[in-house]
Amino acid sequence: MTDKEVERLPDDPKELKGMLKLQFREIERLKFQLAQAQKSRFGKSSERHAPGTPTLFDLGEEDAAQETQPEAAAPSTSASADKTPAKPRGRKPLPKTLPRTRVEHCLPVSELACPCCGETRSQCGWNTSEQLEYEPAKLYVMEHARAKYACRHCEEQMVVAPKPAQPIEKGIGGPGLIAAIGVGKFSDHLPLYRLEEILSRSGFLLPRGTQSRWLKRIAALLEPLVARMRTKILSGRVIWTDDTVIPVLEEGRGSTKTGRMWVYIGDRDHRYAVFDYSPDRKGSRPREFLEGYSGYLQADAYSGYDELYEGGRVIEVACWAHARRKFVDAKDVAPVVSKHVIERIKELYAIEHRAQKQSLSGDDLAAFRQEQALPKLNALFDWLATQSENLLPKSPVAEAVQYALRHQIALRRFVEDGALSIDNNLSERTLRCVAVGRKNWLFAGNDEAGETAAVLMSLIATCKERGVDPYLYLRDVLTRLPQQATLDDATLDAFLPDAWLATHPAAKLIERA
Repeated sequence: MTDKEVERLPDDPKELKGMLKLQFREIERLKFQLAQAQKSRFGKSSERHAPGTPTLFDLGEEDAAQETQPEAAAPSTSASADKTPAKPRGRKPLPKTLPRTRVEHCLPVSELACPCCGETRSQCGWNTSEQLEYEPAKLYVMEHARAKYACRHCEEQMVVAPKPAQPIEKGIGGPGLIAAIGVGKFSDHLPLYRLEEILSRSGFLLPRGTQSRWLKRIAALLEPLVARMRTKILSGRVIWTDDTVIPVLEEGRGSTKTGRMWVYIGDRDHRYAVFDYSPDRKGSRPREFLEGYSGYLQADAYSGYDELYEGGRVIEVACWAHARRKFVDAKDVAPVVSKHVIERIKELYAIEHRAQKQSLSGDDLAAFRQEQALPKLNALFDWLATQSENLLPKSPVAEAVQYALRHQIALRRFVEDGALSIDNNLSERTLRCVAVGRKNWLFAGNDEAGETAAVLMSLIATCKERGVDPYLYLRDVLTRLPQQATLDDATLDAFLPDAWLATHPAAKLIERA
């Protein structure tokens, strides 16, 4: 600072103090922006701490002590009984359900002579071993031969046996091929040009434009199933929701606009995932989807949901992962406050971890949370209220504190009902298919393509949530659904992934260890 600038400073201490506060606020803002820029360019996207420090779900010191200290009156054998059984070592046996091809290896007759007596040795058994093989997917042609009948007496009145209704009438794509394309794009995240290359290796070039038109046609066929899942979701007590961007190509401009993909997930009794595409992020979009709904809505703090909460029919449930993320962002410029809050949030997650290990749910889970988590919540919010009086306004940590205090009613709400979650990670995990997909197929061709994606993502995400093989499911549904005379509620319910799995148990996905 130059001498002239010093001379222009006010003599009043209050004015000087006010100027200093502004300067400190600006320095803290710039430090925060620099830390964010460095993290974005050089850092990891994960919110985990450095090695050696607990992760989000690790137990805090108090919880760890409760987990590791044996009860004084317990017998010495209880400690070993509570230990997690060791995982079996060695190679896992191959599933018996896989088809097997036997290849027999025999010695030539010239090598069968016994070295002792010279007699020919006889076979006395087999040593068998198994090897896992793979055969790439292949195209084949299915001929539909329709018998023709005519009257031999009058040589007229010819009749032809009908062909079953197809997912695309007069199209060359069979249900299995169309299902493979839908799963390839929206489950395996393959752009259509890669599927074009893959299919061409089987001897037929299927242009991506044709594939795109097929997906649009089957989305129209499958849309009643998604509408039925939406009805069931709205009849539940809890809905998880979130949204993310999806680039959409603007016709005639060669550039993309920003569309939105929303996801809505029902409670345990209505566990379906329904995606909804919209060309914008107006608050009217979730209000239209949730029209008539009454219950809990677990979401982020997007202001577009506020109108839903006003009448009290929809109850807001906030997300602790979102609240925690703001303190993680501020920990470089305000490590003391941020670290304290992050540690307290870890304790809340540790309580959830213990409840999971005890398989608690419903009223038992709510009672456990009120006993274990509610006192910690009260202490944390009291501490935040005290700290808010001493923080510089508009600083990153002050904004994080104010966010938590502003939404504390909704952040406390998960202890009220065992059907609720501590965070909204369920919908964020479900939306991951959009995030991974847009890194591969980059954008949707237009708004109609976004709606097509929403329908197919809804069924595929629900299949994954229910443990259903999405390819086997779609292939069967695309085969049988066009043949239904009516699509009433009972018919649609039988085609939903959970009901379908009950009649097709072989389509159950293998669970990860």
